[in-house]
Amino acid sequence: MAAVRAPLGVVAVAALVVAIFMPAAAAAQAPAPAPTSDGTSIDLGIAYILMLVALVLTYLIHPLDASSPYKLF
Repeated sequence: MAAVRAPLGVVAVAALVVAIFMPAAAAAQAPAPAPTSDGTSIDLGIAYILMLVALVLTYLIHPLDASSPYKLF
């Protein structure tokens, strides 16, 4: 049983040392840079493209209606 206690004590001391010094090592790192875009400009661009597609489709499909007096093509 004494053979098991010696490595267990070493592991316990090593875990204690790591638990004490690891937060200090993590605090020494530089902070991450701020994001260049929060995603709202990408969402806005996609929304504008979808609205433009809807507008184009509306003007292409609407003249195909049989009751429409306008002839596009």
